[in-house]
Amino acid sequence: MMSRLEKTPALRWLGKQIFNREEPAANIDPMLESVNPIWTQQYTPAQVEEVRDETADTKTFVLRPASRWAGFRAGQHVNICIDIDGIRRNQTFSLSSSPEQWETSGTVTLTTKRFPGGLVTNWMHDHLQTGSVIGLDEAFGEFLVPKQEEPLLYIAGGSGITPVLSHLEHLAATQYKAPVTLLYYVRTAEDVIAAERLHKLRNQWPAFTLKVVHTHERSEPRYLNDEDLNAVPGVKARRFYLCGPKGLMDLAEDLLYQRGIGEDRIHSTVFAATAAPIDSEEMGGEVRLESSEPEASSEGDAALVEATEAAKLTPH
Repeated sequence: MMSRLEKTPALRWLGKQIFNREEPAANIDPMLESVNPIWTQQYTPAQVEEVRDETADTKTFVLRPASRWAGFRAGQHVNICIDIDGIRRNQTFSLSSSPEQWETSGTVTLTTKRFPGGLVTNWMHDHLQTGSVIGLDEAFGEFLVPKQEEPLLYIAGGSGITPVLSHLEHLAATQYKAPVTLLYYVRTAEDVIAAERLHKLRNQWPAFTLKVVHTHERSEPRYLNDEDLNAVPGVKARRFYLCGPKGLMDLAEDLLYQRGIGEDRIHSTVFAATAAPIDSEEMGGEVRLESSEPEASSEGDAALVEATEAAKLTPH
């Protein structure tokens, strides 16, 4: 049946919209059964091309959105849509790849960490595989690189590295020459996400300095402190980007404010419904607004208002 239909204009159009290809036979059967026709009207279908294990509890999903997707700017979020047991679920993630990757290869990446009670993220880890299709909304968010070159300092913790990866690979691709430093805090050496990509950036981008801090490999936890900031050349002249667990972000902001750094030079992207201890990896959560059917959830690197708006909810 497919062989008789694959040359029709309608099916060629469908193949182009869903898989970025005009020959749908190789992909549509049986993949078409997994595409919810309702959410394909609201979201761009994106096919999983590869699944990479980053750490024991973190995976990177390489996605190929259909060509109608508008693209993104480094550091932005995207809302995804999947069906779990017949219920539409939305969740907001930061894209962990650069816009240049999308422009050259037509792919983007989501890097997600499994966490207790994480319905969408854990389902993705357990069920998404090469060939799976999810819904992708248009990118949004204001965690963006500066318009003019200036020295930068990134402070990231755990899975908060995801939008930072997008920034760093974009800056490297555009040959950003001002000094850029990343202080990356993880519990152990086994918890470093995208280690290969970070080391590649360090080796190939002269402006970039990388420091990874293992917070729980000694008897006493090792957190961000003044000595870490003092070791960054010209720290007071830097623009600061923060992303990670709320405890780390609160500590970083306090230390920067004590140095007289103004709020206009500090950019952060973090959401936590309640105060979290500094060593917590938990970020984000799920929210249901009264009289709203869809639920909105955030991986922890998108603000609550952004996550609810992306899920087509109206916060009051």
